[in-house]
Formats: sequence, structure tokens, C-alpha cells
Amino acid sequence: MKSDFIIALTQLAAERNLPRGTVISAIEAALASGYKKDSISTGQNISVNLNPGTGEISAHIVKNVVETPEDTELEISLSEAKKIDSNATIGTTIQIKELTNTAGRMAAQAARQVILQRLREAENEIILKEFENKEGEVFSIVIQKIEPKHIIADIGRTEAILPASEQSPFEKHRVGQKLKVVLKSIRPSTRGPEIIISRADGDLLRRLFEMEVPEIYNKLVQMVEVAREAGSRSKISVFAKQEGIDAVGSCVGLRGVRIQSIVNELQGEKIDVVEWNKDPKLYITNALSPATVQRVIILPDKQSAIAIVPENQISLAIGKDGQNVRLAARLTGWKLDIKSNTESLDLDNIEEPEIETEIEAEIETPLELGPDDIEQTLEQLEEGLQISQDTEVTDTPEETEPDTQTEDVSEDQL
Repeated sequence: MKSDFIIALTQLAAERNLPRGTVISAIEAALASGYKKDSISTGQNISVNLNPGTGEISAHIVKNVVETPEDTELEISLSEAKKIDSNATIGTTIQIKELTNTAGRMAAQAARQVILQRLREAENEIILKEFENKEGEVFSIVIQKIEPKHIIADIGRTEAILPASEQSPFEKHRVGQKLKVVLKSIRPSTRGPEIIISRADGDLLRRLFEMEVPEIYNKLVQMVEVAREAGSRSKISVFAKQEGIDAVGSCVGLRGVRIQSIVNELQGEKIDVVEWNKDPKLYITNALSPATVQRVIILPDKQSAIAIVPENQISLAIGKDGQNVRLAARLTGWKLDIKSNTESLDLDNIEEPEIETEIEAEIETPLELGPDDIEQTLEQLEEGLQISQDTEVTDTPEETEPDTQTEDVSEDQL
């Protein structure tokens, strides 16, 4: 039958969520420290062994075996050691005497402090191992305490800190509230590991989309860039890596159900999902959604562009306090200037450079045509040419600019 001491030891290990061996080692070190405080064994080396099965504790005075001892409290000669243990050699330790007395009050206090310190160190080490190399991952927290400069939250095994600089300025928090956060950093300190979390980082938006949109998680759709002003508005650009997939529609979901859950998690933050394009003109046009862009002029020798919009679209393109154009500039990486179509007459003579942007993406290569396919294609071309020669062309359609589709999720769909 287990002793009460072993039952208490097992319960302590379960409460602290620590390995049983770690708790036993901490208790042995604490008892050794307590015996050293005792008047009988002061200044001597003490070895304590705790039997995990029976709970019996044995303590011995230990000395180092040397040729000629200089400190008789810590050392013993080889000849004297061989009288106790015939296998003793120089450089080893030997148990001289077993201690049977009970430690005093001061010794018990010292042992208690050592136990708490060793258990705290063991907990901190486990926490560091659990959260290291997990920066950028999403965790669920429960707010425990709200202070002026930061919020303290329960992140599972330990507490995390949500600084004011990492909070969304328009969110309201309360004790007991559950939130999703992204792990910003973790570093050791004198009080244990300091875990910094964030609600304002752009990585939180990325991870939420990965969790909500299977196409992004399975890497069929790639999130290219994220521009975020936490709590107010965000823009993300997406790109389909496989033909036949609607990148924007995948992120929005049927009737906006996918993006609505992300908006709810971010407490009403507006999110625009736009399609990435290697042509910077089309990309800028998409990024300025929901405004209608008639033309984009790329300025030579500069990473800047001018977007021409109708007169009644100026305020929509710029946005409140310039937010829409500011986010579009951050999303595309271009300096943007908004002009109305009535102001663009003097810009027609600007020579625009040929520029295309690239992203790292695994594009599926088209199927190679065999000899039979090539022959069939040539026959179809000959038939088409014959038809075009016999048909009189009566009208030539006007050239129109390519129509780009963007989704303003926050204002139209949600």
C-alpha cells in the first residue's frame, strides 16, 4: 500500500503537470539543502535518495576520495576509503555516514524554498520547450486581468501578455472573454518565460484565413500580401495556383459565410479580398476596390503610379482619411496618386515602361501536345481561315479594357 508521502508526491506532480521524476529530484535536492543547514552536518556534502516505490528517504554524508586530504570535512584519503568500500578509487565519492536525525525548523524552511524553486524552474523549462519555434501560430486565450498597459490572459499552461501596442484600438475586452491571438514572441526572464501575443499583427489575419479556407490550407490558393489597419480595415490579395479555382470566391465563401466568421472573430473589422495580377496596372486596379478605376499610368523610373477614376469616385478611391489608397499602396508596394478623369488630360503623353511583377508560386505546367493533336489543330486553323475568307466583315468591335473583378466584402456582401 502506498504511503501518504507517495500519494502527496503523485498529486503534486499532477497539479503542476510535471513528470514524477522531476518532482522527486526537486525533493531530493531540497532535503539535501535542509540537512546542510542542520548543525550536525553543516559544511558537509549530503546525498539524499528518495525511494519512489516506498517513499523511504535515506541521507548520507559524502566525501571525495583523494590521495592526501586537505579538508577533512569534504575529503577522505584512499586508504581510509578502502576500509569502508574496497572498490573506492581516487576521484570518486563515498558515503561515510547515514544521517538519522530529523532536520530542524530552519532546515525545513530551506527545504521548502528549494522545492518551490526547483519546481518553478522545471515548469519554466517545460513552457519554453512547448512554445519555442511557434511564433506566428494562433492560440486561443481567456482574458484574466485587464491593466492599463497590458492584458494578462490564460494561454493554457501559463499566462501571456497582450501589450497595448498589440491590441486592436477599436476592440473592447472583458474578463473571461475568449479570443484568438497570434504568438508574437517568447523570451526568458527572471519571473519565468514572457509570452507576448498580438491581436493587431497581420499574421493573425493570415492564420485565420488558413484555418477557415481549405483552398488556402491545401495551397491551392496563395495569399500574396496582407495590408491591415487593425480593427478598422484590411486588404488581402490572393492568387489561384490551379486553373478553374476562383481565388476570391474561395476566400469569401457561399454567401460570405467563410469571411463572415473571420470578421466576427476580429469584431467587425472590414476585409477586402482582391485578386493578385502580375500586371501592376490590373493589380492596382483591383487593390483600389471598391472604387472604379478607368486607367492606371505607371510613371517612368519610379515605383509610383497614377490611378484615373471618375469624378464621382474620387472620395471612394481615397477612402476615409485616405485609408483605401493607403492600404492599396501597402498591398501593391506602389506609391499611388489618385486623379479624376477631368484632370488626366495632361498625362496622355507620358511614356510608360513595361513592368510585370512576379511571385513565387507553383504554377501547373500546361499539357504538351502530341503529333496527332498538332495535326488536328492545324486542320482546325485551316478551316477557320477558309471561313474567314468567305465571310464579309461588316463591323469591328471597339477595343475595351479587360474587366477585372474584385470583391468588396465589407460593404457589399457582408
